[in-house]
Amino acid sequence: MFDKVEAFYRPANVREALRLLHSGKGLARVVAGGTDVVVRGDDSVRFLIDITHAGLSYIRRRGTACIIGATTTMAELEASDVIQALAGGLLSRAARYCGSALIRNMATLGGNMANGSPAADMATPLLVLDATMVMEDSKGRRELPLAEYLVAARTSRYAKALLVEVVIPDPPRGKGCQWSFQKLGRTAVDISLVNVSAGLQLDSRGRVKWARIALGSVAPAPMRAPRAEQRMAGRTLDQALLAEIGAEVAREVSPISDARASAEYRREICSVLTRRALEECSAPAGCSL
Repeated sequence: MFDKVEAFYRPANVREALRLLHSGKGLARVVAGGTDVVVRGDDSVRFLIDITHAGLSYIRRRGTACIIGATTTMAELEASDVIQALAGGLLSRAARYCGSALIRNMATLGGNMANGSPAADMATPLLVLDATMVMEDSKGRRELPLAEYLVAARTSRYAKALLVEVVIPDPPRGKGCQWSFQKLGRTAVDISLVNVSAGLQLDSRGRVKWARIALGSVAPAPMRAPRAEQRMAGRTLDQALLAEIGAEVAREVSPISDARASAEYRREICSVLTRRALEECSAPAGCSL
């Protein structure tokens, strides 16, 4: 794709990046790490806008939320004390499995979301953490629920807007509250055949106070499994319930067959990984399964 690129820009702030994006008249693409743009190989691109110097690389607390700038890399998420302390290090663990060390030094959180891949490794942990995306365009900033953003990410709906921040509200805490990230790929550094994130809190009697389950690479966009979550509430977590929830998520997903795996295989693996995630969540609480 790069043999057709006519200009490369490196704006110093978001306002300048938006001006360049607008003037590109649909032929400009925003890049940061560039790892996804290169893979997609869009021959229509004539202008590249590198936003790595636009002031969007940061991890900070703001009130009761964690704020992550769009150009923050996977390596920075993996190493951050703030991210390691968030939801038992869920987001940090997911970043650790996002490609090779070389890729993680380049790939950014914003790029992983903006690419719109159903296999995006960071999408499922962000979904169970109820993250929102902050977009900026010529009219200002606005927040979007992550699920809504992921559905529209590969369309032209936000072609003139820039993803600038990810906002994660403080997740539930307390005794019996645990989180898990599970991923299966063809190799340790390949994209997901299926990935699953889960959060769970058990009471003193081993009953589910709440549960969150998100799945990737099994639908057009990463998704929550609301029916499975609802089925768990108030029930004792045991092997019978795990089997029931595994079957439920297999019904909720709509995977495709491609060069990496068949739809049937993905459906079975999402059930297996969901059970593994819930088992991992229950282990620190001393739940015997």
